Amino acid sequence: MSKARASLSRTTLVHLALIGYTLIAVFPVFLTLINSMKSRNAIFRNPMQFPTTETFDLVGYTTVLGQGDFASYFQNSFIVTVAAIALVLLFGAMAAFALSEYRFRGNTLMGLYLALGIMIPIRLGTVAILQGMVATGLVNTLTALILVYTAQGIPLAVFILSEFMRTVSNDLKNAGRIDGLSEYAIFFRLVLPLVRPAMATVAVFTMIPIWNDLWFPLILAPSEATKTVTLGSQLFIGQFVTNWNAVLAALSLAILPVLVLYLVFSRQLIRGITSGAVK
Repeated sequence: MSKARASLSRTTLVHLALIGYTLIAVFPVFLTLINSMKSRNAIFRNPMQFPTTETFDLVGYTTVLGQGDFASYFQNSFIVTVAAIALVLLFGAMAAFALSEYRFRGNTLMGLYLALGIMIPIRLGTVAILQGMVATGLVNTLTALILVYTAQGIPLAVFILSEFMRTVSNDLKNAGRIDGLSEYAIFFRLVLPLVRPAMATVAVFTMIPIWNDLWFPLILAPSEATKTVTLGSQLFIGQFVTNWNAVLAALSLAILPVLVLYLVFSRQLIRGITSGAVK
């Protein structure tokens, strides 16, 4: 009985810790959403209070949608994010399949080399990246952002997907080869459908830093035609005066795509996190 109680106590403590962490993580989002629908005075007077009939005000959303080309910013962020995720999933999955399926000289070293991309922040190479983009004429283009974010996301994708692909039955792949399937057909028709949870996990982990990034849009694509949502939100932050209604409204609108992605892939994401790579 004592062991059962000890196990129950540990489980309870773990759940309490997770609930506490969740509340800490969700609190800034909650605070942003409720204050985006309040007047400026109400934001500073009582930021923790829900909007009331006296404090409810959508002036922030009116400002965001009326000033600047916020629809264009959303479109730029959407194009960059979708294109980068697609390339990360494609190239990351192909590299993971090669590393997990074939044995060749340098296999382990190649895996370790790609793993360095997880440990070393890509921002350390900002100067070299900027010089390369200037030399190729890609500054102030969405292509520059897509290339950088693809390079940023591939190491994590390879790390996660390679572990999942090692769990795919060799008998299944060998049966496909006996039936005359090419390696590409085995990859696309047999392996990828079985690692969908891992693909969803990679997609979510890749999207969040891309969508929220301010560093590379500010350096590589600061022009009006290529601004992203995060960079566009800086229009309302001045040196002496900051329009907090507009800033909070812009951030609230920027949160929505991440929430939608999580709701769409939540089941696959949970399966990917709790199995395969974390066994």
